[in-house]
Amino acid sequence: MLKNEKSFLPFFKFAVNHVGVGIHAINQDGQTVIYNDKMKEIEGLALEDVGDRSILELFNFEQEESTLLKVLHSGKEQLNVKQTYWNRNGTEITTINDTYPIWDGDTLIGAIELASDVTALEKFVFQPFRKNSDPVTFSQIIAESESMKAVISTARKAARAKLPVLLIGETGTGKDLIAESIHHELTPSNDRFYTLYCHSSNPDLIEKLRDNLNGEEPLSLFCERIDLLSIPLQQKLLAILDAASHENRLFLASIGEDPVELIASGSLLKELYYFFSSFAIRIPPLRKRTEDIMPYISAYLTRRAERFGSALEGISSEVEQLFHEYDWPGNIRELGLLLDEVTSLATTETVITYDMLPLHFKMKSEKTTEEPKQASDFIVQPGKDLLPLDQFLREAEAYYIQKAMKHNEENVTKTAKALGMSRQNLQYRLRKIKNEEKAP
Repeated sequence: MLKNEKSFLPFFKFAVNHVGVGIHAINQDGQTVIYNDKMKEIEGLALEDVGDRSILELFNFEQEESTLLKVLHSGKEQLNVKQTYWNRNGTEITTINDTYPIWDGDTLIGAIELASDVTALEKFVFQPFRKNSDPVTFSQIIAESESMKAVISTARKAARAKLPVLLIGETGTGKDLIAESIHHELTPSNDRFYTLYCHSSNPDLIEKLRDNLNGEEPLSLFCERIDLLSIPLQQKLLAILDAASHENRLFLASIGEDPVELIASGSLLKELYYFFSSFAIRIPPLRKRTEDIMPYISAYLTRRAERFGSALEGISSEVEQLFHEYDWPGNIRELGLLLDEVTSLATTETVITYDMLPLHFKMKSEKTTEEPKQASDFIVQPGKDLLPLDQFLREAEAYYIQKAMKHNEENVTKTAKALGMSRQNLQYRLRKIKNEEKAP
């Protein structure tokens, strides 16, 4: 035991926040007690978003998928575990984790995770995109819906104009596929297509981009999720792109939310938005173009049969109805990953049935297809059981916020102003409502 332990606290804080790995520790209730600067950088969360909230409120994975919670429940360490998940900003993260139980004598009091960011290590942040697979072209993108046909039409115009392009859409909508398709539509063609993954706040990565753009090599550069960069790095990126602009180069970028809201909240540099906005293309979420679901599945199963000899030819009417009612928060990427999971376990089946769907998807889809709350549900009626007060208040708050969002056409800034709260506070409440709806 160290003498005068309080005097060591500043040293402890400095070490925790300057070590080269992410550190995330939770107590026995799953609440965060340590969350260092490196973990903040990896996961893209602000410290005020973490606080003492449960880990299940912060990230989009089920309880059995979290290594921290596994160790907390088992009391056994888990080493060298690769974990891919989406954080609350909609960013896909891949880390290698060492996770340990924390004991106080014989009592398990929490768990601590040391995470290394392998997303940046594997992709090197700036590298040729999809170099080990077939190129993506517009002919391969499913566009049965009128909204996606409009997207493809505008994207083809952008390729002919060879002006900067901004792709706007939720995670998983296929912004990267549209960007690569634009690249392959260029005439004359550019030699290379690169992606800059803007998921890190490391300034050295932006400097590496500067080095790669020296010279006049014909190329296309896709800056994925520029809104995840800090404002100072966005300023550096803009300066580099201005200096590297050339007639034989095409610059594309993507963002995850409405640019007006991002600029208003200080998440997007206005000048960087103007740089890319010659062609601003909004890619609709899958829930708003459900007519693309069945053609996508058909194309997927055809490719699967050609490559692996799969016997699957379609889906049952029950599954088709479920897929059309589900809201697909992960969009077309979520559908693709679900089909990967189902088809990998199929043997001689020719049709995907409800029984073949994984349990985690069944639970999520059942939750989203339940009847939404109505105003009458909050009226005390004779013969109707009363809800516990905390449950009543949660459900009433969720109902009121969702109605307010709908009234303001899903505009977070307008809704926050109308409700008399900060935009950040409303975003947290919306995330919490979404997490509770997904919970079994």
